[in-house]
Amino acid sequence: MRHKMDNTKQKSENEDGFTLVEVMVTMVIIGLLTTFVVINVLPAQDKAMQQKAKTDISTLEQAIEMYKLDMGKYPESLDDLRGGGADSDARYRKAGYIKFLPDDPWGNPYEYAFPGDNGIIDIWTYGADGEEGGEGLNADIGNWQQ
Repeated sequence: MRHKMDNTKQKSENEDGFTLVEVMVTMVIIGLLTTFVVINVLPAQDKAMQQKAKTDISTLEQAIEMYKLDMGKYPESLDDLRGGGADSDARYRKAGYIKFLPDDPWGNPYEYAFPGDNGIIDIWTYGADGEEGGEGLNADIGNWQQ
């Protein structure tokens, strides 16, 4: 019985805490996982932002078409689509044609032109850089591209 107690005492003295090697292996594994996630997730976020801009533009375009059906003309600005009696005409929907005007994924307001250069109406965003032109994430996104 005494022999059994000595073994238990020895084990507990030898197993206190982690060794430096165990800590270093754990840190390397965490670093590799973090690198893998960053490499695979960040490009997907950029694509998601571009897709959100396309979806917002499509939603705005539908709201403009509903406005035109009711009012017989295109709105002068995107603000005309919001509820709250933006137009005194009885045909105007009291709730408006869109609940709120979204900003693009990069925090800039969407641009609108009637008549448009690319169609009857143009709705667009300048992309991540907020400036005309660009490539990749900075490319302009418009309703004429969809």
